[in-house]
Amino acid sequence: MANGAAMNGAAMNGATTRGGKRYSDYSYWLEQCGDLTPRPRLSGLAQADVVVVGAGFTGLWTAYYLLRQEPALRVVVLESEIAGFGASGRNGGWCNATMLGLTTKEMVRRWGRRATVSTVQTMRATLDEVIAVVEREGLDVDLAREGVLRVAHGRGELAAVQQKYQALDALGLLDGHLLLDRQQTLDRIQLHGAEGALWDPFVAWLHPAKLVRGLADAVERMGGTIYEGSRVTGWTGERPYQVRTPHGEITADQLVLATEAYSVAFPSLRRRVIPLYSLIVLTEPLSERQWESVGWRRRFTLSSERLSVDYLSRTPDGRIMFGGRGAPYHFGSRIDDAYDRHDPTHAMLREVFYSWFPQLAQVRFSHAWGGPLGVPRDWTPNVFFDQRRGFGGALAYSGQGVAMSNLAGRVLAESITDHPTELSELPFVGHQSRNWEVEPLRTLGIRLVQRGTARLDDRSWRTGRPPTGRTLTERLSRH
Repeated sequence: MANGAAMNGAAMNGATTRGGKRYSDYSYWLEQCGDLTPRPRLSGLAQADVVVVGAGFTGLWTAYYLLRQEPALRVVVLESEIAGFGASGRNGGWCNATMLGLTTKEMVRRWGRRATVSTVQTMRATLDEVIAVVEREGLDVDLAREGVLRVAHGRGELAAVQQKYQALDALGLLDGHLLLDRQQTLDRIQLHGAEGALWDPFVAWLHPAKLVRGLADAVERMGGTIYEGSRVTGWTGERPYQVRTPHGEITADQLVLATEAYSVAFPSLRRRVIPLYSLIVLTEPLSERQWESVGWRRRFTLSSERLSVDYLSRTPDGRIMFGGRGAPYHFGSRIDDAYDRHDPTHAMLREVFYSWFPQLAQVRFSHAWGGPLGVPRDWTPNVFFDQRRGFGGALAYSGQGVAMSNLAGRVLAESITDHPTELSELPFVGHQSRNWEVEPLRTLGIRLVQRGTARLDDRSWRTGRPPTGRTLTERLSRH
């Protein structure tokens, strides 16, 4: 293919749905997962103890821990497409134990020192828990626990790197974090424009689609039931819940919503999150000589401190994945398959890649994809369950859901079975973000921030001066 061209994924192993979709086209990760034939859909009437809506990470982790705690529970998961269709099967694969969508400094401001320390330590333990489940269930997810290099790409990003280090140091949470100068950074990777970095050991990379598909199989082995092609169209307002799909209805005493960005389809959650699109480009495999020119010898992940977000990985089959934001928000929080690919943003990501790695100017790109993630108004995850109503859910991970969804699933399982632990005391448990503004104010504000963020990143690169934190864009998007 011509340099910079994007391929949707020409896999022949992805079965089509009843509606004609080829699921292997939605990401390179799904393309690698073999048979994607949908499970049977819900037909007629059924009963369960717990119905979980959504077979992504949150829904499947919740079902998994419910069945580990109480194997006799009748747990049913309803999925409109296939397990892992959404962000769980398309994301960058970062199992990130450091961030929740909020900076450490912002967590301290909102929650105080003690709650912040507890939250960070819990997230680090969550990384261990994910790995323990992978090993216990025998899941082949190409795991690499190699950490992340958070690079100051240009002098304008040095302050952000230093502030992250200082914030962790002030809380006694360094635990292996290292502040690197320019040469120490280049010793780890030959990245044009690198001025320094923060080495963070609390990130692992895993194959997201293999994990979510493996979790679905594990839930079924444990006695859970998953219905695919079963879009939830509504439910009664109180228990026992009658949950409706186009072809069937299921009655359950407890109901959990695990639909992340797709939560905007339900009236009660329509303004709780906005769906922002994160997009990815993927190179063809690099040669040994090309890898040597980059010096990227281990499978640690890589990011910059751009406000627009960059996230990179070295894949198990020798490619470089480059992801970022920038695709436009769509009026009314609309989600559509057509938005998964946005040519200007995918082109921008390829251009940024070449600016980082000019020595790879001849490397071609084979795949491009994307998908929506859920962002709340205050950048804080929402994990909630009402014991009286038997109703709850988790959403709003702001692109940090691979590890956070595991923690959310454990909290929900503990709440449903009424066996709370110290996890229920975490500051985001029971939190409800305030709603996003009504349209058209929502679109105007979000697009203002998106354009302003791009301008700030460009100015920082050109001048070497960091953002001040005082601009309207930064005040509106502070997290």
